[in-house]
Amino acid sequence: MNCELALKIVLAVVGLLFMALGYPMVVFIRQEPALSMQFSLYVTLGVFLLLAIRDPSASRSVIAFTASSSFAHAALMGTQACRNMVARGELIGVAVLVIIGAVLIALAPSKQLQE
Repeated sequence: MNCELALKIVLAVVGLLFMALGYPMVVFIRQEPALSMQFSLYVTLGVFLLLAIRDPSASRSVIAFTASSSFAHAALMGTQACRNMVARGELIGVAVLVIIGAVLIALAPSKQLQE
């Protein structure tokens, strides 16, 4: 499997995963408004990841943002879990976000030279 095909598959899986957060976003809108607001960002990012499948090279910034924001979110959530500010079960989400970030960085298209 070539790198571009693998990247397109990862973009599709992560994009659909992020868009699936639309359901809990609506469910938690009254009980956890801050969580719903965060989910709205992930749902929007999921749409752009799905659009990036068409031309991953032209969407390098979206891919880089997704990877770096996944690392940032994982670092903050991991710190909170280790300091008992949130449930230890959140460490599963930390692992998922680190994997998403690492895979996207590993498969990110290289910068093309302008002709």
